[in-house]
Amino acid sequence: MKLNVLIDFFRISLKALSERRVRAVLTIIGISIGPLILVMMGSVVGSYSEYVVERVTSLGQNAIAVFPRENYEFSQEDLNYIRSLTEVKRAEPFYSIQGTVRRGNEELRVSIFAVDYSLLFEAIGSLEIGEGKVPSPSELLCSIVGNKIAFKDSGERCFSVDDFITVTVPKMEGGKITGKKNLNLIISAILKEYGGALVVNPDTTIFVSLEAGERLFDMQDWSGMLVLAYSPADVKPISNSIRNYFEDKAEIIAMSAIAEAVSSITGAINFINFTTSLSAFAVAVAGVASTMITSVIERIREIGVMKAIGYTNTQILLLILLESILMSLIGATIGISLGSLGAYLLASRGLRIGGVGETGIVITLPPQITPQLIGETLALTSVIGLIGGLLPAYRASKIPPVAALRYE
Repeated sequence: MKLNVLIDFFRISLKALSERRVRAVLTIIGISIGPLILVMMGSVVGSYSEYVVERVTSLGQNAIAVFPRENYEFSQEDLNYIRSLTEVKRAEPFYSIQGTVRRGNEELRVSIFAVDYSLLFEAIGSLEIGEGKVPSPSELLCSIVGNKIAFKDSGERCFSVDDFITVTVPKMEGGKITGKKNLNLIISAILKEYGGALVVNPDTTIFVSLEAGERLFDMQDWSGMLVLAYSPADVKPISNSIRNYFEDKAEIIAMSAIAEAVSSITGAINFINFTTSLSAFAVAVAGVASTMITSVIERIREIGVMKAIGYTNTQILLLILLESILMSLIGATIGISLGSLGAYLLASRGLRIGGVGETGIVITLPPQITPQLIGETLALTSVIGLIGGLLPAYRASKIPPVAALRYE
């Protein structure tokens, strides 16, 4: 078929839609609902699920965190048992506490982690030093601070390497909080921006040595134990051994297991989102078919004239199909545009993760609107127009010219 014929068909189709403007607009609105849901939900779910999986896996596929349950305290005997497991490469305790830092006129809430530095960087492979150097464990007053502590969101520097930073933490006596105390630490290193995390946010955390946690912060009971397996394949056997040893006295978090769980949940959410969109698309098929059948009935005489002057059945078929596909493409464009806007509004609310401090952390990410998502949405919507217009187009192509010319 020649290009000029296709252009003529396109013009005729647009004219037919403009003549039945109200009906076409209502049909296009119905068509746009499916792309809107698919783009809005798919892009937001895809963005956050990819982020969570990335953050979890960055903590190390061979990393396991063990936390004591209420009324249980880890002992050296517990640590020795974990270290005795043949699959375990390293196992060290850590302390954690919440505190505040005075930064100019503002007070910033931070986390303080007392941990073996070498184990920290081995467990979180993507954690990097931006300025300074890692202090030795014997330098009790030295610390490593997160990027968002040293710099404001605007990029303004608040602290530099070798500066003193005053941390306010609860004062502990006999395992109980009796007040507050201020500690002056030296900044030995500033981390590169990490971008948030699933459980702990390194950007707003101050890391000190394990001994500093005991002697400076008066931490007595371990907050947990960090375990590294030789390989990701050893994570499950280690987790089972630890679980059998502690029974219900400890909680085990394997980073690789979380990543698998998140991926499974994401897959389920995407499937639900897709099936929900299909329901909207099914309604769109019915709407397109209804509109095009009505259009064909109203244009029987016009179709007869076209056949009388030489249009073939195939050309009539293509003409009617083009109308339905045009409505679908217009609906897809509107749906994708509104879906993109809705995705940004939905994503701006952020994802709140509790369990970190008193308020938790809020992660805000842009939606993942990819060319693949747009392409799939356009293709699916075009198929909807094709399916909805196929029967009316076939009926139109089979109308006898004589009968059509006599139709009133």
